Amino acid sequence: MKKVHVFNAGPCLLPQVAIDNTIEALKDFSGTGISLISISHRTKEWDAVMDECRSLWRELLHIPDTHEVVFLGGGASLQFLYVAMNYLEKKAAYLDTGVWAHKALKEAQGIGEAYAIACSKDKNYTYIPKGFEIPSDIDYLHITTNNTIYGTEIREDMDCPVPLIADMSSDIMSRPVDVSKYDLIYGGAQKNVGPAGVIFAIIRKDSLGRVSRYIPTMLDYRTHIDKLSMFNTPPVFAIYVMKETLKWLKGIGGVEAIDKINQRKADLLYGEIDRNPLFVGTAAKEDRSRMNVCFVMAPGYEDLQDEFFAFAKERGMIGIKGHRSVGGFRASLYNACSEEDVQALVDCMKEFEQLKK
Repeated sequence: MKKVHVFNAGPCLLPQVAIDNTIEALKDFSGTGISLISISHRTKEWDAVMDECRSLWRELLHIPDTHEVVFLGGGASLQFLYVAMNYLEKKAAYLDTGVWAHKALKEAQGIGEAYAIACSKDKNYTYIPKGFEIPSDIDYLHITTNNTIYGTEIREDMDCPVPLIADMSSDIMSRPVDVSKYDLIYGGAQKNVGPAGVIFAIIRKDSLGRVSRYIPTMLDYRTHIDKLSMFNTPPVFAIYVMKETLKWLKGIGGVEAIDKINQRKADLLYGEIDRNPLFVGTAAKEDRSRMNVCFVMAPGYEDLQDEFFAFAKERGMIGIKGHRSVGGFRASLYNACSEEDVQALVDCMKEFEQLKK
């Protein structure tokens, strides 16, 4: 079978050991004789999975006791509504750095007063706004730390004078995070920590209960904290795969180790983009994402785009087509994407360059 190198933007490439262990659980979950997808979530065997998964989150991100971890369905897009329902009382500010940040803002505007404190749409979201002032009279500031479509990323945990909320769907567990600086961190699992079907939320417990509106039971974070993420039937398959993925991450040295690996991967690919005359990066260099590397054919070589796609596909490169809204190329270097995968893409780019000299 031909070797393939997967750079899909999501759902992500998962560690093979997590896939293999899940396959065994699908056949026989924890020695019960029952498949994972047929198990009752009201069993001690499933309780053990939930406990282990929460424990791995706490250990890997050094989550303090002030915060709780919950697992829910509905995707990060539903969390846009959760955020506003639970935190927006008078006014909220959003850093508009891309499609998902803008959608989060729009959802909040349906609940109350919310606005963009800064926006990078003027340059097609290819940079992260800087130097904006954060007013003291807002309920929270919402940021999207990594922008999968445009390839920009915020990699530092900012000091914020108001409650800070972050969508970390596509860079969670890729670097160390000072969780204590955030009232809420949330995201979909399907980029770095599992398959589609489950979201994580890391919630400062004393940040809840401050809004005066009625919050529907299912949209109230306190419901899910109190019921240990099992107020309703949890997405058992997705949570199990998440647990196995986090076990793999712990086994290779945790977030601190993958942070160094991810930097090497990004340096390798961006180095080739900057060296190779056929390609050019699209994001501002100081804001380049390590998770989603976006680039296009250089001026004068635009007519080679389709040819390079075909050339790369023949050599096993999967998922490098840019988002339909921006075109070009995008290589997603999530945790399970190996340095060997990135080297294969770099070699492919070099080979194509030689053919076109």
